[in-house]
Amino acid sequence: MSGAGAGGGVAGDAPLSRARWWILALCALAIFSSYYESDVIGPIADLLLRTRGFTQSQIGDLNAAMSLPNIPLALFSGQLIDRYGAGRVVLWAAVIGFLGAVMTAIGEPYALMWAGRFTFGISEGAIFMALVAALATWFPRSGIALATALFLSLARVGSYSADVSPTLAKPLYDAGWQPPLWLGAAICGLGLVAAIAYRLIDARRSAPAIGAPPVHRPFAWSDIWSFDLSFWSILGLHVLYAAVFFPFRQTYAIEYLQHAKGLTNAAAGQVNSGVFAAAVFATPVFGLLADRIGHRSLLLCFGTILLPVTFLVLGLTDLSPWVSTVLMGVSWALVPAIIWPSTTLIVEPRRLGTALGLITALQAAGLWASNRLAGWLADQAGASPAHPEGYTTMLWFFGLLSLTALASALALWWRERSALGHGLENAGTESRRPAAAAG
Repeated sequence: MSGAGAGGGVAGDAPLSRARWWILALCALAIFSSYYESDVIGPIADLLLRTRGFTQSQIGDLNAAMSLPNIPLALFSGQLIDRYGAGRVVLWAAVIGFLGAVMTAIGEPYALMWAGRFTFGISEGAIFMALVAALATWFPRSGIALATALFLSLARVGSYSADVSPTLAKPLYDAGWQPPLWLGAAICGLGLVAAIAYRLIDARRSAPAIGAPPVHRPFAWSDIWSFDLSFWSILGLHVLYAAVFFPFRQTYAIEYLQHAKGLTNAAAGQVNSGVFAAAVFATPVFGLLADRIGHRSLLLCFGTILLPVTFLVLGLTDLSPWVSTVLMGVSWALVPAIIWPSTTLIVEPRRLGTALGLITALQAAGLWASNRLAGWLADQAGASPAHPEGYTTMLWFFGLLSLTALASALALWWRERSALGHGLENAGTESRRPAAAAG
């Protein structure tokens, strides 16, 4: 990515700014708030079923709605990052996200709640891309994996906090479905404050760092088709992994654990939160490991294969739900810790915004389709507290989809092992190359 595209300078400029650690903290707070609001529906799914009479499909639609705007807009957002800088896009996205959270909290009628989730979705995709791009310009190549892993750890704290909120904020849940949503809106407000602070710091850095006005080239579709097969393999893993993990853990897992495993809402939230709690601590470890030993695509294969194993354990055994939590927790700590820094290594820096936009657009389409299809399958099978067997079809769907994600990881590993790609296998051991070099 060009210096201008990120709000000033490329990662690796000397001397490195000490403010990068403040930037990391602000980015982490912004993504924490975004992930909390993303996951806010799951803990109240049972309340929406019981008190408002929502169907499984309607609940699925509330999270599917977040993905819809990113299908057409994510690539445009990536172009905005390349053209105007990450700092501006972070601020714009945070404002939109806060508005969406407030609309969701008002929540009546259903159409307003759905519109709130849709509006928040505009922010969710853009702010994540912009924050990843921001880190890539504030941190050198030798430190980007660890910085990104720490950033993702705080994102996991957001998801963890949402899952344990029925316990930590029990009075709010006892008061009904709406107070937990207002808590989510307040946390989004904190993220907006962090975005404003980041923009102020980034703007002060931008002016002297850019120098001559940047030359912007109009977007051309050839920019997309010129990506090599390593990028398309890692893109497939991005999309398919997300289409399994987020719909299940964000939308259906807590409800499934309540109805199929007999747990209370609080207990189900605790079990589900373990996935994110493990990732909080393990993600930086895996990021550091990848920087030290390389073999990134092989590690991605290992992390991805744990997904189908998780659904086999849930659907075919009577093992404690915590076993599935451990399996998915390791997977969720490992795959994102490696896949996002790996993407910045594979993609030429000046096209990073476009690449992230393309990934996010296709992820959004996958998330929307997966949420919709999983809810439809559960409704068709009669999944409910009285008929927990109805969830089996949904588990098979997620299990089979996770095998396709594994196929993408294996394709990436085979390409890199055959030395046909950008050398991702050894990227961790080549981290001392200049940060502005292409991936």
